[in-house]
Amino acid sequence: MTASVPLWGKLADLFSKKLLVQLALAVFVCASAVAGLSQSPGMLIACRAVQGIGMGGLTSLAQIILAAMVPPRERGRYSGYLGATFATAMVAGPLIGGVITDTSWLGWRWIFYIGVPFAAIALVVLQRTLRLPLTRREVKVDWAGAFFITAGVCLLLLWVTFAGDKYDWLSWQTYTMVGGTAVLLGAFVLTETRASQPIIPLRLFRNRTIALAALASLFVGVAMYVGIIYFSQYFQLARGESPTMSGVMTIPMIVGLAGASTVSGRIITRTGRWKGWLLAGGLFVTAGLGLLGTIRHDTTYWHIAIFMALLGLGIGMMMQNLVLATQNQVETADLGAASSTVNFFRSLGGTLGTSALGAILAHRITHYLTDGMTGLDPRYRAALASSDSSDSIPDVATLPGPLRRVVESSYGHGIADIFLYAAPFALVAFLFCLFIKESPLRTTKGAAPATTLQPTAPPAPTPTGTEAEPSGIPVRGSVRGAESAPVPHAAVTLVSRTGRQLARTLARTDGSYALQAPGPGSYVLITSADGFEPQASTIAIHDDDPVSYDILLAGTSGLTGVVRAVRTGTPVKDAVVVVTDVRGDLPATRTTGEQGEFAFTELTPGPVTLAVNADGHRPRALAVEIAGTGVTRVEVDLDTGARLQGVVRAPNGPLADARVTLVDAAGNVVGTATTGTDGAYAFTDLAVGEYTVIATGYPPAATALTVKGRGVDDHDIELGHSDA
Repeated sequence: MTASVPLWGKLADLFSKKLLVQLALAVFVCASAVAGLSQSPGMLIACRAVQGIGMGGLTSLAQIILAAMVPPRERGRYSGYLGATFATAMVAGPLIGGVITDTSWLGWRWIFYIGVPFAAIALVVLQRTLRLPLTRREVKVDWAGAFFITAGVCLLLLWVTFAGDKYDWLSWQTYTMVGGTAVLLGAFVLTETRASQPIIPLRLFRNRTIALAALASLFVGVAMYVGIIYFSQYFQLARGESPTMSGVMTIPMIVGLAGASTVSGRIITRTGRWKGWLLAGGLFVTAGLGLLGTIRHDTTYWHIAIFMALLGLGIGMMMQNLVLATQNQVETADLGAASSTVNFFRSLGGTLGTSALGAILAHRITHYLTDGMTGLDPRYRAALASSDSSDSIPDVATLPGPLRRVVESSYGHGIADIFLYAAPFALVAFLFCLFIKESPLRTTKGAAPATTLQPTAPPAPTPTGTEAEPSGIPVRGSVRGAESAPVPHAAVTLVSRTGRQLARTLARTDGSYALQAPGPGSYVLITSADGFEPQASTIAIHDDDPVSYDILLAGTSGLTGVVRAVRTGTPVKDAVVVVTDVRGDLPATRTTGEQGEFAFTELTPGPVTLAVNADGHRPRALAVEIAGTGVTRVEVDLDTGARLQGVVRAPNGPLADARVTLVDAAGNVVGTATTGTDGAYAFTDLAVGEYTVIATGYPPAATALTVKGRGVDDHDIELGHSDA
């Protein structure tokens, strides 16, 4: 699951999200059905691996599809519902699984069969109800990146799982597996820097919010999965509860998670503020794990329930909102990759954390068992060794009373230690969240600009300096730009769905605005300001209550420069200058003037590619970072292309009408020429490098040569009849 999450997320940016989520669901449920038929542990493990591939898709695609349908400002509420659903599944899964396991006429195989009918219903519902816009774009899957990240992550997880059990932490196996992981992940990073459609676009990590959210998710995953996995062991092995009751007793954590997820989501939708919930969640998770570190096998249950509820509250505040904060930072084209990146780090943290802490748990329990057995009758040791067990986990119910107390105490104390060891990870997640910069949630699904209607002249201000507003339903909010800075004097226009202007105002110096809607209904709010991209948003008014609606504008900046020839330093006139953004879109094109100058205005800040082409010169492309404000200036130097010329000769002299083809080192045909009566040919505007010259007319001849630099390279070709 962990390794496949990034691949599913990237595929969601390239293919139909609806088709992908149906495919992931089909993979998961088919693997589940086959897992129920398993005849050996190896077959069961293989089926679980295939289940993990499907689960990786379901984990990431649920949030990606939600993001594609709902703008970030409204997404908080729906993310809360998604988190509550996840929490319900967490409690329903162990409960149903426990009941099935405890029911003799069903057995463990039905744990896998039970989901098949629900998956079939889900497939039908998805097919009939899910309607998503399908964006056509060039598809090129980064299979090399997918291989390296899958191999690297799997090798890392295998090392953490087996270290301390199958071999020592410091051993040749550890050195080999850790070294192999480093090589594979290094190859992945190198691949991603060169791929046109990378699995995880590394440029996303230039955004501080995305980078910090991913790191916070890594450590949140440790805390979340520790609670999911070790609570069931605690209640069954330390308190002697049945599988069913162990699920029931985790309800306080699930209620906390579901409640916090739902409530925080609704409040975030209403206020647009989300960072405070992340910080509060980090504190709750840290406190919950720290308090759980004090429990023992005989701790009063209501104390444990409070500690579990604190842990659930914290996870509910952080889990979905870290994804929400990330989705708010990216364009629609990167939505899948960004969402799956956060989910990937959370899954990776959970898997690494539970594996490493599991090894520590085995060591701690052995330590406590050894101490507890001191002074007991030796026959109890034999009873422990002969009890029904599976992978050294004892059947507590069959143990004699004194020995049972020792085993329960050992597991209770050992699992509490694991909770205590996990608390610092939650604290680190809190620290990462502390440095995330909060930005208002967007009110549109994507960050693409919209074409606006031209607003009419602004109304005259009243003597008190406020805008005169007709009666109606107040619509208020703030207009902000980069770094949440207010945008004063932005024009905000309210338009009906038929295009009729209903109200208009100018934002105040603090970026706030206020206007009146005539009544409940659906409207278009158009915002424009100098130096920013215009934006159009849809707002829905359901009753007569005032509406709060914040607007985030993307700023525009300028780019100027000059194009010169390298050899002479003279300006290059009529050179074509093209700007492309990170998605490959072509926002602007210019032609240089008499002095080689060019200028672009109203460009979106961020990385762009500047390409320049001129007759008699080699084309050149530069990576340019457009500043958030002001004008960015660049100077472009163009090389004069090299010239390759020569004469094709036959035994009786120059050969006319011979065809000469020039091929570069990559196998691309650079150009072709046909010789005249003097046998001459020529190629111009060549770059330095390796080439192959192929001449035909007589039996063809191919010659490898190197074009060394500027100027003229001569290369004559001798053709003759074959001796054969």
